[in-house]
Amino acid sequence: MRIIDQYMGYYTPLVLVISALVWLFTKDLERVISVMVVLCPVAFVLATPSAMVAALSAASRLGILIKNVADLEAAGRINGFIFDKTGTLTTGQLAVQRLVPVGDFQPAELLHLTASAESFSNHPTAKALVRLAVEAGVQVDDPSDFKEITGKGVTAVVDGRKMAVGRSKWLQESGVSFDLSGIVDLDETEGFSLIFVACDGELAGWMGLRDQTRDQAASALAELEALKIQRIAMVTGDREPVARRVAREIGCHEVAADCLPQDKVDFVNRVKAQGYRLAVVGDGVNDAPALAAGDLGIAMGAAGSEVAINSATIALMNNELNRLPFLVRLSRTTRRVINQNFLIGLVFILGGLSLAAAGYLNPVIAAILQNAGSLLVVFNSARLVRQGEELTQSARSPA
Repeated sequence: MRIIDQYMGYYTPLVLVISALVWLFTKDLERVISVMVVLCPVAFVLATPSAMVAALSAASRLGILIKNVADLEAAGRINGFIFDKTGTLTTGQLAVQRLVPVGDFQPAELLHLTASAESFSNHPTAKALVRLAVEAGVQVDDPSDFKEITGKGVTAVVDGRKMAVGRSKWLQESGVSFDLSGIVDLDETEGFSLIFVACDGELAGWMGLRDQTRDQAASALAELEALKIQRIAMVTGDREPVARRVAREIGCHEVAADCLPQDKVDFVNRVKAQGYRLAVVGDGVNDAPALAAGDLGIAMGAAGSEVAINSATIALMNNELNRLPFLVRLSRTTRRVINQNFLIGLVFILGGLSLAAAGYLNPVIAAILQNAGSLLVVFNSARLVRQGEELTQSARSPA
């Protein structure tokens, strides 16, 4: 649009000159009027706005909020993506990965006692245990004598049994003796949170919880690679083993771990200095400076903080990562449609000019031809409205 604006100042004088030449050589006023009618640049004027309106409509239907229309154009030129980990590529919520009873305890019994003991707690671990019990159809009862020790665990009485749920060190300090090396086969350095359960002073079992990767993370990154995105990286404040584990699960080959907010900004700036046009995707307050540093900042709207959303240029009003490759495809398709619109406008103007100057078009037919070109541009742009319909249908289909 800016390029067109640069030359539109010359268009009206050019039309007047062409009309004068037609009058000079033909002395036919009807031909002159026909020439001026077909040279009216309505198709050119509609070429970009009609496509942008249709594309923005398709994006908004899928929950993609684009604050500046220029960012839609920029999305198609992005050749690198940098993702935050927690809350972006992962859910940000703990989930139970392992449940191991000890001795005579059964898994369902252990889950019932543990979830019931934790049911009054607001800790993420407690919520994950209760959620698992509900999903598994295990009854969760209200405990008695509930007591929560911050940073250590909880004690409660469930079904007449005295329960203690928490860290291994706290349980051992409370008089429960057990050997971790003989019963635990998970490594906390890879992102697992381990909690231990004691029943009437004896170890009843243990559970391993960790933050889960989003279901669409691996497929979204694969789609971005298929779109010729040259560089995809993940930055996180978590430890290196945790970051590497998540990267393996989603197929991300470049990882920067142990990053403070300023480290994330420095990483973005280093990659940009190498010539990449970057989109930075995040959701939290710590991501806001990095979002602002990228060529395109994309905030995960549903889970994102207000600071991150305000720092971003595009907000996803849901947590579906497949919207990112769709955004890139939409931008590139919109650019192709705009170029097609300009070509349509050019063909109608040059063709109409030739026919009008040769006397084959009267002013009425010229007006009809000029409007036909404009309508064709609008209809061509309208095709963009249907972009992403397959994503809408898949989101509505039952799991």
